[in-house]
Amino acid sequence: MTASARTEVLRYTAFTTDPAGGNPAGIVLDASGLDDAAMVAIAADLGYSETAFLTAPPPGLGTEGRAFTARYFSPKAEVPFCGHATVATAVALADRIGEGELVFATPAGTVPVDVVTDGSGTFRATLTSVEPSVAEVADADLAEALAALGWAADDLDPALPPRVAFAGAHHLVLAVASRVRLADLDYDFDRLEKLMRARDWTTLQLVWRASAEVYHVRDPFPVGGVIEDPATGAAAAAFGAYLRELDLVPPAAKITLHQGEDLGRPGELGVELRADDTRIRVSGAAVPLA
Repeated sequence: MTASARTEVLRYTAFTTDPAGGNPAGIVLDASGLDDAAMVAIAADLGYSETAFLTAPPPGLGTEGRAFTARYFSPKAEVPFCGHATVATAVALADRIGEGELVFATPAGTVPVDVVTDGSGTFRATLTSVEPSVAEVADADLAEALAALGWAADDLDPALPPRVAFAGAHHLVLAVASRVRLADLDYDFDRLEKLMRARDWTTLQLVWRASAEVYHVRDPFPVGGVIEDPATGAAAAAFGAYLRELDLVPPAAKITLHQGEDLGRPGELGVELRADDTRIRVSGAAVPLA
């Protein structure tokens, strides 16, 4: 029997309180006996956007028993950071060791997570991103992304210009002018994957602004072998950085993202910006899957 066959894999869904909503994630709380090939195999067998694998933390990180090294694998390969799997993992740990502060050493950097219980007894996790950044998009890359999506330049919202945003992973942010355009997503998988691999983009963060504080988002994820990610915490953090960089929100702001509705798996992501901290906070509930 292989190490992967003996491994306990938990299944949670993040950014929802309904097992039928949000983004499912696999979680391995003890991956100490697994090599990279075994982790990819587990992630591929599950077929979720990502599976998180925990091992012992680096020396001196966090409180004993509440600090971990975390790695994330899609069905195809490792990714540097995954927000929904981090939220799911934090809640899975809270189910076992109680609420409080956790810290994860990820390939993207150190990510603290605070888990609290809301009034209904549901655990809610808030992760704090690594230092974010925002960059311009080359005209040729934008044209190729639009062609792969089957979109025209005039489908975009001129008030929210395209950018590449980072808060642990890189995401091309494209804002559309209508909810109808966002709902009508039928892209060229291979063409978009080729561009994203060449530019090291993890997902595309496709957004429609319902109001200054509320957005609907979708995230194609062909580089992970997944047509679309139902709820994307890393992209939510990157989008928070994007909003700040373009002065689209006050220095301190709370934003709500709705994602997964078009896939039949609705979820809600909270994004918080603080005036005294350039990092972005992303919060959401998570619940186990049967």
